[in-house]
Amino acid sequence: MRGRRYPTDTTDTEWALIEPLLPVPACDTVDGGRPEKHPRREIVDAIRYLVDTGCKWRALPADFPPWRTVWGFMARWAAAGIVNQIRDHLTATIRRELGKGPRAVATVIDSQSVKAAETVSKATRGYDAGKKINGRKRHVVVDTRGLPLMVMVTPASLSDRDAAKEILFRLRLTQPEITIVWADSAYAGKLVTWAKRHLNLTIKPVSRPKDTTGFIVLPRRWVVERSLAWMMHARRHARDYERLIQHSETLITWAAITLMTRRLTRSVASIGEPHGQQGRQSTPQPRAATAETRRPSPMR
Repeated sequence: MRGRRYPTDTTDTEWALIEPLLPVPACDTVDGGRPEKHPRREIVDAIRYLVDTGCKWRALPADFPPWRTVWGFMARWAAAGIVNQIRDHLTATIRRELGKGPRAVATVIDSQSVKAAETVSKATRGYDAGKKINGRKRHVVVDTRGLPLMVMVTPASLSDRDAAKEILFRLRLTQPEITIVWADSAYAGKLVTWAKRHLNLTIKPVSRPKDTTGFIVLPRRWVVERSLAWMMHARRHARDYERLIQHSETLITWAAITLMTRRLTRSVASIGEPHGQQGRQSTPQPRAATAETRRPSPMR
């Protein structure tokens, strides 16, 4: 077992949240299978390292499992829906800690266009004329606290209204309790009528006030914009490098998972310890000076 050495490594408390949510190893199932060679914690640490630092798959440090092994686990967990299940479980846990129900009723939707690398095929990229970006577009739905509920990636040429039909349909299937969706003016128009008729969802556009210039915090919309900014702290998402759209969605979700596990374990983390070292035995520190041993400071 490798030691904890990178800021992205899971702490013991973070791993205690993630480990029960991973699927049972094949060797422990009825059908049986080959025992896994590398600990799953190292696999998760490698994925988090890649997402946060933005390195190439082949450039993973040598103390992690081989990059093909890490990529294989990432792809299999994504295809099985495990990553989305972890995200939904952590979101529900944080909502309970905030005194809310585990399921969101009100949500906020927005999109973000990013440039795509040369590894992205022509079929999965497009040109966003409004933002003047050739790449992909990320569509994100969060609750009123900014917790992620759904992520979808499309070519940047696809309009927000057209993409919203697909992501809201998926959202209705997985989150049937949702009744209202706040959005910007790009989602106004026929989409509002379509969502009410077919999905029984109320879309409320939040427009920018007229005759205003510069930066303005808009009600409701700032929540999802803040969530997008949080995810952009992971350098892998400064540009889209993934060949498959599904893998791009998965790595965005992993960035959100890292944010939520850190949030849930923040209260139990040791104050003053560098990140990544919580849960390990620390070096004893000298005792603070008592009133009897403390020397009086000279007069100024």
